[in-house]
Amino acid sequence: MESTHLLSSSQGKKRVKIHPHTVTAKYATHTPYSPQPGVHTHFPQPGDEGYDDAPSFEDFGSFLEETSDKKQLTESRKWPLTLFGSKDKDTTSKPQAAGGGDGSEGGARAAKVSGKGVGEQLASFGEASVSASRLTWVGLLGAALAHGCLIVLTRLASERFSLGPLFLLLVRSILQLLSVAVPLHRGENPFGPPGYRLRLLCYGVAYSLSLCCAYSSLTFVSPGDATTTWRLATTALSATLAFLLLEERLGLADGITLAAGLCGLGLVLLPTAEESNSDSPTDPVVFWRGAFGWSLSALAGLWMALALVGYRSLKERVGVGTALFTVSWTGCLLAPASLALLQEGWSWPSSAPAWGLVLGLVACSVAAFLGMTHALTRLHPALVSASQSLEVPVAMLLHLAVLPLAPTAPEVVGNVMVILSVGWLVAIKLLPARGGTRRQREEYEEILDSPIK
Repeated sequence: MESTHLLSSSQGKKRVKIHPHTVTAKYATHTPYSPQPGVHTHFPQPGDEGYDDAPSFEDFGSFLEETSDKKQLTESRKWPLTLFGSKDKDTTSKPQAAGGGDGSEGGARAAKVSGKGVGEQLASFGEASVSASRLTWVGLLGAALAHGCLIVLTRLASERFSLGPLFLLLVRSILQLLSVAVPLHRGENPFGPPGYRLRLLCYGVAYSLSLCCAYSSLTFVSPGDATTTWRLATTALSATLAFLLLEERLGLADGITLAAGLCGLGLVLLPTAEESNSDSPTDPVVFWRGAFGWSLSALAGLWMALALVGYRSLKERVGVGTALFTVSWTGCLLAPASLALLQEGWSWPSSAPAWGLVLGLVACSVAAFLGMTHALTRLHPALVSASQSLEVPVAMLLHLAVLPLAPTAPEVVGNVMVILSVGWLVAIKLLPARGGTRRQREEYEEILDSPIK
């Protein structure tokens, strides 16, 4: 193909005329590959000198993704959010992405020098991703187990040692103030980086309000009903708020799994046959106490959903230790206010077993917080909350071991549905990873074997 470029000037202005049917391609003979301004060159082929210096397929893919019109249009349609928006994240992630590109290019060169093939490189990348995902889900399941133990320990402390739930929350918040050592050890500000402290404060207030509402509801309804309502509301509202505030959507399989888990929690909340067939008149005081307790549980779910979505927007700026300290000091302020509002008495542990129970409660709460908050850096808030639904069957099994009470048929069916939904959620997140890596490797090898470079 040929082309003609005609340049003419008139009255100090340049005008370019390009023939509509011809195009010129000028090939350079420079080796190694060194692009010249205004000169079009061909890509080096395997075996040519300078072939190793050419951009890799992964670099081109990341460049295409960053500069695609689809991404720019999608970002231009995002809402101008200030509290949960991603403007800061987008502006700060680009330099990191550039640095990561240099690191990946250097890693690719080192891999080529050491003689590793493309398949081995992609396999190692896939295994690292699967390993990180497995550790995340192990932490989530451990957090659910800790939450289940936390429910049982709170009930035992209330029944055997007369320790109020809000008082336990206050002691727990005071002891967790020791977490300030983590950000101080890393040289970070315990109150968050500049520009993010207000959002971090809102996160801590929302999390502490959720705990205060949840622990206050234990005074009016049973621990099992309060915990189940709290978890159900948190899961449903976190999915909604993540979509509205962060524009994070759930896949079809995730949505179906979450719906199955929510149905299981709903079965657990069904009243027993004795309660539904009771013909005795209901005391208005008892009715309104129960309604107030259920409302507190639902409100706790709303605050917790806001907290999960809030930390999700801060995951790249605020560490887990800083988040724990924020929740602790805000809890130290809000727990006494809740105690004064509900006029709950103070009762300090008076024996070694009571203090051991309190320390065990604090350890379980810290473990649950760390596992759940770390998972928020990688997973959707609704998935994190849905995985914590496993605390309901765990608490039921522990209740059977400590307080032998036969569960009803809806409770058994509901807990089984929760276990199956969480198990299926873990399976669909971990099992397809190897297949996805294999498909990516096959596509990459097909492109490398193609004569078109």
